[in-house]
Amino acid sequence: MKNKAARPSGVLRIKTIEAHAAGEPLRIITQGFPALPGRTMLAKRRFAKRHYDHLRTALMGEPRGHADMYGAIITKPERKGSHLGVLFLHNEGFSTMCGHGLIALTTAVLEAGLVKVNGSRPVLKIDTPAGLVVAKARVAAGRVLEVSFRNVPSFVYALDQTVEVPGIGGLDYDLAFGGAFYAFCRAEDLGLRLVPAEFRKIIEAGMTIKQAVMRSRVIEHPFHKDLGFLYGTIIIGPAAKPSHHSRNVCVFADGEVDRSPTGTGVSARAAILFARGNINKNRPFTVESILGTCFTGRVVERTTFGPYDAIVPEVTGRAHLTGRAEWLIDPRDPLPYGFFLR
Repeated sequence: MKNKAARPSGVLRIKTIEAHAAGEPLRIITQGFPALPGRTMLAKRRFAKRHYDHLRTALMGEPRGHADMYGAIITKPERKGSHLGVLFLHNEGFSTMCGHGLIALTTAVLEAGLVKVNGSRPVLKIDTPAGLVVAKARVAAGRVLEVSFRNVPSFVYALDQTVEVPGIGGLDYDLAFGGAFYAFCRAEDLGLRLVPAEFRKIIEAGMTIKQAVMRSRVIEHPFHKDLGFLYGTIIIGPAAKPSHHSRNVCVFADGEVDRSPTGTGVSARAAILFARGNINKNRPFTVESILGTCFTGRVVERTTFGPYDAIVPEVTGRAHLTGRAEWLIDPRDPLPYGFFLR
């Protein structure tokens, strides 16, 4: 437990909007979370990790949440001209970027009127620890029908790698960045089907692969040390619908399984597909989740990012609000800051 001095002596009340994008939850903290100082979003993230990790576990863990809960804290923006900043949080810590979270956050702030942007095609500039993301919504009768976000530059870190994985053997994988680093491998090489019935097997394989890759190499972001870590494993397989490109199942943080196709994962996947010549610029491709829900990705433009050839990806999906809540964190509670059981 960290920094007891930062913990309230009375009942702390935190208000949230609850939402999901393609099945993956997002608990959006709108009021009550302590202010996060720092000029940049990375500085705010470091401060939150150091001083308010107990609030992360309180809001993500049981009894208020569960081991697969995902959250977002709305902050002041980093850049002049941005509408807001956001920090994402989960069972392991504070993320650097989240695609399903951008889709759900944009939907929530527009439908709840937290940000005033007029018109049927509003644009939001959102600062994340990974960089500036631009989200464009399609709105009708006050409802957000879909959101497309242009992500940070995404790039291939390494193709056609092999790692020795305990219980699996030599495994081929690709490594790419889409706001976070992911190791991509094939379901057929693992003998897995990417369906809910194999949920537990997918978690075990995904975490074992993540740990093996982390042991085997150092991952360095070209600009920010804070971003240089492996966030998750993405297992790819065939789509259930012939009109769709493929299926992604991401195991990230401490064994969480993304119910959505993973927006940052689709971004990194776009970089891999483009580098291999499997997709062309502005050619959309639709990726399924473990639930069969979908995000659509496309390469908007080519760019460079430090020493890497990179792309600017755009990801489109839908989100829905599921409720509003006021959470009470009472220091008299024997379990005020939550716990995780799986």
